Amino acid sequence: MNTTRQVQITFDCQEPTTVAEFWKAALGYVDPPVPSGFDSWEAFNASLPEADQGSAWACQDPEGVGPRLFFHRVPEPKTVKNRVHLDVRVGTGLRGDERVSALETEATRLEALGARRLRLLPADDVNESCLVMQDVEGNEFCLD
Repeated sequence: MNTTRQVQITFDCQEPTTVAEFWKAALGYVDPPVPSGFDSWEAFNASLPEADQGSAWACQDPEGVGPRLFFHRVPEPKTVKNRVHLDVRVGTGLRGDERVSALETEATRLEALGARRLRLLPADDVNESCLVMQDVEGNEFCLD
């Protein structure tokens, strides 16, 4: 039987460090350990060929529970809706106005980090409310 032990979610982006910094602040993630032989990530980055400097970055859950996020530079800009997105679970167990208030509070915090609010999807007979947003490069995610 094949068992998945780790999951990494990869973002195509134009400014990997900028997008990584947003997600680190949004999720409370941290940089991974510095590669052996280097005193810092800056030193590691400076050791790369000039064309590769700043072309990738990562962050991870400090508790090791959530997936690692990897960001790598691609030449083309984002043009269509994501096929995969993150749900940031801030309203778990909440309903109605209390849930929307929690979503709005988190949206305000993330907007200060550079996120953009797109639309509130109101509760219906099946789903509770969620708030669709975009990160600093326009990648959609939901506050759920």
